[in-house]
Amino acid sequence: MSFEDKTIRCVDCGNEFTFTVAEQQFFAEKGFTNEPRRCPACRRKRREQRSQGSQARRDW
Repeated sequence: MSFEDKTIRCVDCGNEFTFTVAEQQFFAEKGFTNEPRRCPACRRKRREQRSQGSQARRDW
């Protein structure tokens, strides 16, 4: 399977980001079938928000 860099628009911020060949290969190796919908910055922000939410549940 051959890959090429793809430009994708982030569903959160609307900015375009590049889904690189290396990232596509990583996704394929892991068996991921969907392309990312969020740019790296929004993915990081979302991950941090979700981890803070789980922290709040543990403190409960």
